[in-house]
Amino acid sequence: MASQTMANWQCVKTLKGHTAKVNSVAIHPNNKTLVSGSNDRQVNLWNLQTGKCLYIFSGQGEAVLSVAISPDGKQVISGTIERKISSWELETKKYHRTFSYLTSPYSHNGFINALVYSPNGNIIASASGDKTIRIWQSSTGTIKRTLNGHTDAVLAIAINPDSTILVSGSADQTIRIWNLQTGENRYIINQHLAAVNTLAITPDNQTFISGSTDSTIKLWHLHTGELYRTVKIHSTAISAIAIHPDGKIVASSSQEGMIKLWNLQTGALLATISGFSPLVFSLDGTMLISGDQGGTIKIWQLDSGDNLPLTGEWWEILGVEPKTHPKDVKLAYLRLAKLYHPDINSSVIAKTAMQAVNQAYQKFQQQLKTHKTHN
Repeated sequence: MASQTMANWQCVKTLKGHTAKVNSVAIHPNNKTLVSGSNDRQVNLWNLQTGKCLYIFSGQGEAVLSVAISPDGKQVISGTIERKISSWELETKKYHRTFSYLTSPYSHNGFINALVYSPNGNIIASASGDKTIRIWQSSTGTIKRTLNGHTDAVLAIAINPDSTILVSGSADQTIRIWNLQTGENRYIINQHLAAVNTLAITPDNQTFISGSTDSTIKLWHLHTGELYRTVKIHSTAISAIAIHPDGKIVASSSQEGMIKLWNLQTGALLATISGFSPLVFSLDGTMLISGDQGGTIKIWQLDSGDNLPLTGEWWEILGVEPKTHPKDVKLAYLRLAKLYHPDINSSVIAKTAMQAVNQAYQKFQQQLKTHKTHN
């Protein structure tokens, strides 16, 4: 993938169905469907080709913070604020079970911030506000072990490709590397200056990447815990990191609503697009899926042609709803204007995009005026 084409990630679809912030997304191994979990207490199943919502798994009593799909594509799990991990059979859509810890009806004593399947599908790891990580047998839902050590909420977990190592990041500002077989804590890393919000492991099993509230991204040797690069391309807290399946490109998002795509080897910035966490690449690497503040999910694709990047109604171009408060419309406009400003963005499409953004904002202002004169 040549770096010059990297600048042309286009939003090709917006998935609408959630009524509140989306916290987590997971792609099915068939690359055709997506699952999302939201503050609206729903887990939604989407068709990635059409952008249609296929099914809503409801019944969670509180906001859904994390979702995952089993590597065989048969099971979907969710973790919520009400401290429960639930699973469903994906084909029949039947509720399967709640993972209960010993005799407790709950899976943890705190929010379930992150869920991940081991790539071999044998176990599920859950990270919680109760400062622990729990390892569950995925077929039975029984607890195998609890990993203790963090002194504050565990916010992020990742399991390496051969299912032997688990990495965890916490609000206690540390990263821990665990042996999944024995539960032994191999390394404790404390080089971030704030909470560690997100983690990802490279497909080659050599490197892991951490993103923190201190606005830095750090690259580490997975097997030694050594730091080998700090990437400073965001100015606010890092909220999500996704690694392209080819292992060469990383996408990271920050609280200000910017997603940066950059080269894993060099740290060089390849593209900037507008969006929020969560983030995930499709398994074939052709799509990047991102969340948004209002509950929508965006699907980005590499545009090979020189199509105008932004067409449609003014609100579609600005990425807002038609009835959004004028103040928030202005914020969206300013964010995009910053993104495509010729001083910052030298790509060929930036100039055209800037014109489209300006025209869309003018249309919005005209509409406001007309509205006022009629009332």
